[in-house]
Amino acid sequence: MKHLFTFLFIITGYFIFGQKHSRENTSALPTPVHQLRIYEIPKENRQVFLDRFRDHALRIMKKYGFTIVSIWESEFREKTEFVYLLEWKNEETMKTAWDGFMADKEWKEIKARTAKQYGDFVNEIEDRTLKLTDFSPEKKLLK
Repeated sequence: MKHLFTFLFIITGYFIFGQKHSRENTSALPTPVHQLRIYEIPKENRQVFLDRFRDHALRIMKKYGFTIVSIWESEFREKTEFVYLLEWKNEETMKTAWDGFMADKEWKEIKARTAKQYGDFVNEIEDRTLKLTDFSPEKKLLK
């Protein structure tokens, strides 16, 4: 019985003090920045847009250090939307990566070629930089 009490005492102490220590350590780590991108795409070009993003944009973005958390499709107020969430080390890393991606020769050629063949791909883009609050349950979405 004495051993059981000692074991429970140690485990309880670990959960009480260990979690506090863990929270203190994570607050010292740099907090990542997230970026939400929402593209309104014409319904008639939906599949062509998705193919171009999957086959080309993802590959080229990877060269510039893009970390995509997740990708969604949405229908909102009769609009077809393509939505994705990125995770960045910091805002400077985000800016540098986007500058490189947008200046990429291959990406520019792909955009020009597909726009010539299919017309406009995007009606509107919303770009939001998201900064975690200090009370957010997750500091980093990707482990």
